[in-house]
Amino acid sequence: MSYLRKHAALILGATFLATTCFTSPALSDERPDVTVAVQQIVNAGALDVLREQSNVGARVFYSIFETLIDYDRQQPELPQKPGLATEWKRIDDKTVELKLRPGVKFHNGDVMTADDVVFTFSKERFGQLDEQEAARKEGNTLFTNTASSNSVGKVPPAEVAAVAKRAWPNLDRVEKVDDMTVRFVSTVPDPTLEGRISRYGAEILSKRAYQEAESWLDFARKPLGTGPYKVVDFKPDNVLVLEAHDEYWGGEPPIKTLRFVVVPEVASRVNGLLSGEYQFITDVPPDQIKTIEDDAKFEVVGGPITNHRLMVFDKNNGPMQNPKIRQAMTHAIDRDTIVSALWGDRTAVPAGLQWEYYGDMFLSDWTVPEYDPELAKKLVEESGYNGEPIIMRVLNNYYTNQVSTAQINAEAFRQIGLNIQMEMKENWQQIFDTESGPRMVRDWSNSAPFPDPVSSIVNQHCQNGQQQQVGEWTNEEFNELCIKLETSTDLEERRAAFQRMLEIAEREDPAYTVLHQSAIFYGKPKNIDWTWSGLQSMDFRGDNFKVNNLAN
Repeated sequence: MSYLRKHAALILGATFLATTCFTSPALSDERPDVTVAVQQIVNAGALDVLREQSNVGARVFYSIFETLIDYDRQQPELPQKPGLATEWKRIDDKTVELKLRPGVKFHNGDVMTADDVVFTFSKERFGQLDEQEAARKEGNTLFTNTASSNSVGKVPPAEVAAVAKRAWPNLDRVEKVDDMTVRFVSTVPDPTLEGRISRYGAEILSKRAYQEAESWLDFARKPLGTGPYKVVDFKPDNVLVLEAHDEYWGGEPPIKTLRFVVVPEVASRVNGLLSGEYQFITDVPPDQIKTIEDDAKFEVVGGPITNHRLMVFDKNNGPMQNPKIRQAMTHAIDRDTIVSALWGDRTAVPAGLQWEYYGDMFLSDWTVPEYDPELAKKLVEESGYNGEPIIMRVLNNYYTNQVSTAQINAEAFRQIGLNIQMEMKENWQQIFDTESGPRMVRDWSNSAPFPDPVSSIVNQHCQNGQQQQVGEWTNEEFNELCIKLETSTDLEERRAAFQRMLEIAEREDPAYTVLHQSAIFYGKPKNIDWTWSGLQSMDFRGDNFKVNNLAN
């Protein structure tokens, strides 16, 4: 049984206790207000699922938006289930047909139809029309409907187009069969098409609301989806306020007002929970679990998720150009000690950049590089390293235990003879910046939003992935295998391609090295029945939230 399964199973029994909470209109005014204290709401200052591809975004977006195919998010195996589509079928190896759920209403009251789905995956929405690209080159990213000199009402920032290309590299079109039926058609055979349709970033938008918004930013600050809660206020880096969408197709939401507030300091989040200021807090470090649970009214839930913490290498600068330096660093990391000392063995060292929920595509015989300081020293010596500084860029605990992990690893690298200099950065823009100095090593994490290697290693490290797009790393053989993994329909051929990709990116020409499986822990009152998800989303629908007693 995987570590994810073990931890999810511990609380699975409480998942379905809340099947009838707050569903009567007579109780509507009695629904509670709930405040969730988070370390960040979104990184990019916008509530656009293609602009904000992050762990923090995944947490809040599930309340606002929905995909055609969903997951049983509280189940340990994360099986797919109907979402905004009630059923789907393969037409051929390039085509999937879906029947839409009738009567689904957006937050503005419009009924969802095939037109909304087609628009959501259109070049206009993706920001990939020629006139949109031309506008961006001229510096125009916030056209309004009235100011636009062409039929394109708004121009998303370049990041939207890049993420869309990463998520849908081979999408030919989404076509309307009738008002309640659509077909996704790929330009090449795509065994992952159903996964792409279910992934974070494939949420359905209201065509009318998007096109009537004054600008891309206006829509991205107050978007309209089909989820159980609608946006009423959003102040980046401060607060996101949602209210119940009482025409939600899944039943009346159990919470009247749902607030996500930014509280960067762990101690402030913990104290706010214990005082009753917050009903949920996120990203509880393992060393704070006892502090919370010492109060019998509170508990901590959570565990490993479909995300791994990584260290990422820029092979173009300084000593990092030599693969032996990067190999040495992968062997200098004592991952088991990090998991034990910082996480209290509440997570695990995974089998490289993969998860057991990949099913047949999971390579059970693969491992991360072994901890071997003597081999690491030997590799440093063989590289001809002359003591040049190696810069490690680190954010201040954007990830739980991030700074402590970086400090442990920096010292390990010094022990094998490397001159490591840590640089603390305030945001991701500074992490990626090339003007302030050469990039060499940075912290990161990779998620698997659907159960196939395409969702992670291809999405993040292949030609359209972030690492190659920002110019940190590339490998010709690896890139050829990326195409094969995305287009082959032969299971054994895909497994062989994936295995070789791991050999290249994790051993021979390291692009990154996996540190450990990420884990998220939430603090909450015991009288709230609520179950966390391995997909990082916080689910506040009626079947996953119930207050047994409004008084603590």
